[in-house]
Amino acid sequence: MPYQFITIETSENIATITINRADKLNALNATLLQEIKSAVETASSDSGIYGIILTGAGDKAFAAGADIAEFVNFSEEEAKKLSRDGHNVMNAIENSGKPTIAVVKGFALGGGCELAMACHFRYAGESAKFGQPEINLGLVPGYGGTQRMIRLVGRTNGLEILCSARMVDAEEAFKLGLVNKVFLDSEVMNEARNFLKKLFSKSPQAMANIIKCVNLSGNPEVGFEKEIELFGVSFTTSDFKEGTSAFLEKRKANFRS
Repeated sequence: MPYQFITIETSENIATITINRADKLNALNATLLQEIKSAVETASSDSGIYGIILTGAGDKAFAAGADIAEFVNFSEEEAKKLSRDGHNVMNAIENSGKPTIAVVKGFALGGGCELAMACHFRYAGESAKFGQPEINLGLVPGYGGTQRMIRLVGRTNGLEILCSARMVDAEEAFKLGLVNKVFLDSEVMNEARNFLKKLFSKSPQAMANIIKCVNLSGNPEVGFEKEIELFGVSFTTSDFKEGTSAFLEKRKANFRS
């Protein structure tokens, strides 16, 4: 389907979704967020897509937060709907069974930081800067930032970032665990693609189930039960049959035959 604010490129079994509002620092409006959700869900259900990259056009920003002019006059109920809709977008990314990686150059602030955190992996260019500045507007983060930031960097560091509204550069983000790797801006996209292609040799069925289990890590009791359930389910899959056969036959498994 045609999109107004994003572009999608498919190559080597990777769908690259690019936020295409460089003149607005890729600020997120409601339509753009729904376009991302649609694109992620479409890619997730496409058997020819093995992984997803989410990035922003230009070099200045991955996404510099929400489009404030869009919601400044919202009522309480309108604001709750905006937040709930945003949560649905982030959950669609986090719950995708296909490995999804944010490639961040420049600013990833507010909703942009939340968007990056919803991805399974984050690769940062050297210019990347992360932050949740909502407190400066008298707001709390609305798209999951209070929860995902704490999961990634811990309560102490996360609360400090959320309450101070300070920006975290790429090097510090790596040290805190907010991003997986940092590269030169000119190299980060290729590095992300190479990482995804390495994952493509692994069991896609097991990977999707690992993602389901990890997404429940904030609720250990439920997470442990889900792990037990999906461990058992794994024994019924074609990937288990192929993986164990390959191991016993001393050959490389071919999970995508």
